[in-house]
Formats: sequence, C-alpha cells, structure tokens
Amino acid sequence: MADKPWKATEQTIAKHLKNQQIPITSRGREDAPDVAAEGLAVEVKERRQLPQWIREAGEQAKAAAKAGELPVVILHELGRRHDGDLVLMVLSDFEAWLLGRQPAETEEE
Repeated sequence: MADKPWKATEQTIAKHLKNQQIPITSRGREDAPDVAAEGLAVEVKERRQLPQWIREAGEQAKAAAKAGELPVVILHELGRRHDGDLVLMVLSDFEAWLLGRQPAETEEE
C-alpha cells in the first residue's frame, strides 16, 4: 500500500490505464513519466482541489458531446502559442478512447 497520497493516486491511474506506476527510485532520470503506459508519457499531479472553472469546462464539453464524440477542453494561455495548449478530458473518457470503447457517462466518486 502506498504511504503517500500522491503515490496512491499514481497507482490508481496506472490501474485505470492497465499499466504500472514507475517507482520514483526506479525512474533513474528526472524526466521519466509517473506511469508506464504504452505510447504515453503519463505525468500525474494531485491537488486538494481543482479550480471550479476547469470542472465546469469539462462538464460543458461533456454536455455538448454527441454519442461517440470525445469531450475535451483545450486550455490556452493568453499570449502563448496554440501548439503548447493543454488538452484536458475526464479519465473515464480517456480510458474508453485508449481502449477503443465509447465514452461512458461520468460517475461521481
């Protein structure tokens, strides 16, 4: 069992993505991902609370998505190049997309 909350979060994300957490002592370099996922470099960040506007943007994308569409939020910082924008989506939708399934309704935990 993980002794730090962020370790438990990394392990949970790894299970969702059907992969393994890379222990920090085994990473061997600072730029190694938190989770070993084929074709992905997964960095996991945990915060006590996410900004409400981010949650609302995700809910808006989910509400606007038609059947079979992947709801995503693009986060852009004013004055920065768009090719550096961040893409945000709900983990269950990302899992479904990654595993070739249709996105499901988001469930509250």
